[in-house]
Amino acid sequence: MKATTMKRRGDAASRRPAKLWQLRLYVMDKTPKSLTALSNLKKYCEIHLKGRYRIRVIDLARQPQLAKGDQILAIPTVVRKLPKPVRTIIGTLSETAHALVGLDLRQAD
Repeated sequence: MKATTMKRRGDAASRRPAKLWQLRLYVMDKTPKSLTALSNLKKYCEIHLKGRYRIRVIDLARQPQLAKGDQILAIPTVVRKLPKPVRTIIGTLSETAHALVGLDLRQAD
């Protein structure tokens, strides 16, 4: 009988570096809605992307010219730059299911 070696599916995947998620949160000063959006975004990232995310907070009161690049029309707004495709979510992210689907961290039911 000939001996064969079988590779487990997880072996190759476990050696690949995890993709870094790049997120931008556009806010206007430290309003309650802006603070809530940041808190919720951090919470979701820690649960689903621990160690694999970077959040850049952009205060449009200080840097209004940055709104044009990501076509920001309302705040707070989260823009997922990586992984592609780019995704945009407006609001405080308080509705967990909608936020996770919007960020593509969970599939829609």
